[in-house]
Amino acid sequence: MEINQYQPDLDGNDLSIGIVQSRFNEAVGNSLTDACLEELERLGVESENVLCITVPGALEIPYALQKLAVSGEFDAFIALGTVIRGETYHFEIVSNQSSAGIQQVALEFQIPIANGVLTTDTEEQAIARIAEKGRDVARVAVEMANLSTAIDLSLIPEEGDEDEEDFE
Repeated sequence: MEINQYQPDLDGNDLSIGIVQSRFNEAVGNSLTDACLEELERLGVESENVLCITVPGALEIPYALQKLAVSGEFDAFIALGTVIRGETYHFEIVSNQSSAGIQQVALEFQIPIANGVLTTDTEEQAIARIAEKGRDVARVAVEMANLSTAIDLSLIPEEGDEDEEDFE
């Protein structure tokens, strides 16, 4: 049996990417953003097609993503930040709620969001993950933006397609 298979596409040309970074644990967040921006550039995303905004903490990321999503100007988003476990239950609340909010925005607005909010026990663990996570989320955003476009285009009938009325 022969099946159609989509091949991952990491070509960032002509993509518009929005980045929302938490300023809490700012040094780690800034380093994540730097690694992410370097990888976006390597993938061909033009700097003028990237908007990076900051918010106070991880709980504010979903709201900012939602406001950006309403614009319809972006192909994908990247959420960046660091939540480091403390001595209270606050870590679980922030980690769980920020992640759930990010996912809710992605599904509500049907836009890919690469979640690069680190949740670690220590600052040392966060620092050890900066470069790899920064690069990973850039690749995820580009790949998923291209996948989303490919799926959208595959659902649009070609001219002369006898099944065209099924798509009206």
